[in-house]
Amino acid sequence: MAAHILRHALIDRIFHWLTAACVLVLMATAFLPILGIKFSWVTIHWATGVVLGIAVLIHVVRALVFQRATAIWVSPRDLGEGLSNLKAALSPAGRAIKPGKYSLAQKSMHLLVTILILAVLVTGGLMMVRVDTPFWERNPYWLTEAQWGTVYVLHGLAALTLVTTIMLHIYFALRPEKLCYTRSMIKGWLTESEREKNHDIQRW
Repeated sequence: MAAHILRHALIDRIFHWLTAACVLVLMATAFLPILGIKFSWVTIHWATGVVLGIAVLIHVVRALVFQRATAIWVSPRDLGEGLSNLKAALSPAGRAIKPGKYSLAQKSMHLLVTILILAVLVTGGLMMVRVDTPFWERNPYWLTEAQWGTVYVLHGLAALTLVTTIMLHIYFALRPEKLCYTRSMIKGWLTESEREKNHDIQRW
């Protein structure tokens, strides 16, 4: 049996799938009513947003305090290696550079999803002022109409971009050569041979 190399700890896998579930619920409750499927969606939507916000806050604290957050950041070195790998793909004489634990594509996807989810959470948090909750009564006059319009546009734009991003994420996760990463997000591990094939072990 091939040796297993831990790629994602259990808590990180739980966060990933909890985030995925929250995002899918938020998408369903946001877009299904637009398509004519009527149901009581408002409470489900904002409550799911609160759960997502708490999960993101815990993840940020964990990443900054207990992990090496720079491991997933896009660095100038990543950009240079990405350009070199592009040249290698276009030239038979080129040589691809193996990444460390995360490739430029994986880091870029993480960065984009982070920006979009934070944008959705911030604008969604502001919009909750206009919704009656167990914690406060709605106040639609907290911002001006123009300011509310900006909040709604930014929220909708971030949400629509997130839909496209999630579709891309699922597409690449299901490609045969990427299934080892999908498995690692379920079971937590890559095999030794998978790591050697796709990564620079010295930079893992």
